[in-house]
Amino acid sequence: MTIRYKLTVAYDGAKFHGFQKQKHLRTVEGVLEKALTKIANGEEIKVFASGRTDAGVHALAQVIHFDYPRFIPADSMLRAVNTLLPLDVLVKDSEIVDENFHARFNVKKKTYMYRVDLGHYTDPFKRFYTGHYPYPLDVDKIKIAIKDLIGEHDFTSFAAAGGVIENKVRTIYSATVEYNKENNELVFEFTGNGFLYNMVRILVATLLEIGNGRRDVHDFLRLYEVKDRQQARGTAQASGLYLKQVFY
Repeated sequence: MTIRYKLTVAYDGAKFHGFQKQKHLRTVEGVLEKALTKIANGEEIKVFASGRTDAGVHALAQVIHFDYPRFIPADSMLRAVNTLLPLDVLVKDSEIVDENFHARFNVKKKTYMYRVDLGHYTDPFKRFYTGHYPYPLDVDKIKIAIKDLIGEHDFTSFAAAGGVIENKVRTIYSATVEYNKENNELVFEFTGNGFLYNMVRILVATLLEIGNGRRDVHDFLRLYEVKDRQQARGTAQASGLYLKQVFY
């Protein structure tokens, strides 16, 4: 009999080649499975996540599950895994869940955050943790435009090539932008029932172009209709993206 564990994991994605395990590359999934397999005395443990993050993308609360061959109290599992993980990964919470729980298929919604540094030059201490946009911005225009994201839309124009999901319709429940004066950053947050490959980064790039006056303030409405990735153009840097929360 196996026991199913659900872990909430934070990681600094700067030195990872994304979440998904790849041969000869350092990945979050790889270091998690290595630690869990060691705890299991060499018995291979397979991890399932709420979703993948790309190289350079961070997580404040990624959720994973796995089946373990014997019972260990949830808090003991947390301590054991953290003891073996590198310093850029941290298990924040551990619980034992029903065998029917699935970290990916039971997701109801997710929240992503994106940080944009507005400094004229790249800050060496923020370059791995923010996107960078040193051009003039009208934040009021962005606040108007971001409201057009709310609701159910076809996001074909905002899905990068390489995605395998055919249905591009998603629902955005909330989308906000705030200016953080102390850090001179724009902070975006998006909550939705699902996100396509690179979708958040493309949305941010489009919003920045609207703020810069290079697009009409309601250009999202046109982009929904044309269903053309080339017309959305840009993709914001991976370094500014954070998986903030997963809801079940």
